Amino acid sequence: MENTIIPRPQYMNRIKPFVGKQLIKVLTGQRRVGKSYILRQLMQDAETISPTSNIIYINKEDMRFDKIKTAEDLYDYVQKKSKEGVLNRVYIDEIQEIKSFENALRSLLLNPTFDIYCTGSNANILSGELATYLSGRYIEFPINSLSFNEFITFNELTNTRESMMQYIRFGGLPYLKHLPLEDEIVYNYLKGIYNTVLFRDVIMRFDIRNSAFLENLTLFLADNIGQQFSANKISAYLKSQRTAIAASQVIQYIAHLSNAFLIHRVPRFDISGKRLFEIGEKFYFEDIGIRNALTSFKLADIGKIMENIVYHHLKCNEYDIKVGQTGNNEIDFVASKHGELLYIQVCYLLQDEKTIAREFGNLEKISDNYPKIVVSMDDFQGNTHRGIQHYNLLDFLNLTL
Repeated sequence: MENTIIPRPQYMNRIKPFVGKQLIKVLTGQRRVGKSYILRQLMQDAETISPTSNIIYINKEDMRFDKIKTAEDLYDYVQKKSKEGVLNRVYIDEIQEIKSFENALRSLLLNPTFDIYCTGSNANILSGELATYLSGRYIEFPINSLSFNEFITFNELTNTRESMMQYIRFGGLPYLKHLPLEDEIVYNYLKGIYNTVLFRDVIMRFDIRNSAFLENLTLFLADNIGQQFSANKISAYLKSQRTAIAASQVIQYIAHLSNAFLIHRVPRFDISGKRLFEIGEKFYFEDIGIRNALTSFKLADIGKIMENIVYHHLKCNEYDIKVGQTGNNEIDFVASKHGELLYIQVCYLLQDEKTIAREFGNLEKISDNYPKIVVSMDDFQGNTHRGIQHYNLLDFLNLTL
């Protein structure tokens, strides 16, 4: 067991109340966001707090566990490694690699001496048969790539604008701490992660035959983060680029990318009517570094990159996020948590009266009294604008929301 694991206390604090409880703890998220290390930290804590418990660890990315391919294999292995008279703590990394694993988990959960944890890199593990077989008997913990504060901790940086620009440029995958933060080195690494996610969690898992279209679609989404799109609009654009594809297939491929946690779909929400729109969602990347590795980092994209960064910060703070619509005006984010709302507008610079009127004015038109924030790169910090708070991006990323 490694002794150099950097703790991520916000996730550990969420999981700890369920340690030892007869619920399956499922850590989900894109590959390489740090699920395995959180799992190992849980193991370390168990060895410290409960040294008499029996640790059973399975890592499906390790060849030593390659023979565990089916639910039967998993069940037999855990039973063989279990001990009587003690609590058996079972940790399974990348469980989606085991066929029909939910059958084994259902059987193991019948025995109160098993405390079960697993990670998965595909959202489908919490749908379909798993939801049917294990309804009410598991709890999900979404794991995101590093927040800005985690990024500076992992990379031993100071909390400065320069560090923030490195975060905006390279993203927050934990392994970056082992690499020089230089474009060529980091982007080569991130492209490798992207290829792994695309091949293992999308192309192989869903038996994708038109992989060239899938890659073109991903590049299109990377170049248009923060833009409202429908499947028909994406399909029409791709046809204009001599890539003919049906809207239904666009929807399916986007769902696959979302299931692999590579991108997130954010629906539009009618603030006045309190209803979701069926079309016009936005797309954001789980890790902005991977997006930049695919399309290159350009100053012209800074506005939409900032939007992705703000979205990610809200995700790290456990918000449910939608794109707001009030009349003909768009609100970048309507974030909700524990029944409370937060409205956020994002822009690069508040450089003129017209921009100020648009960004603050859209928020002013919302009639309720929930907090409203404008985030920009401007350094000015002062009074609110008619009660609407303004934050520089660096200050916003230091907020615990």
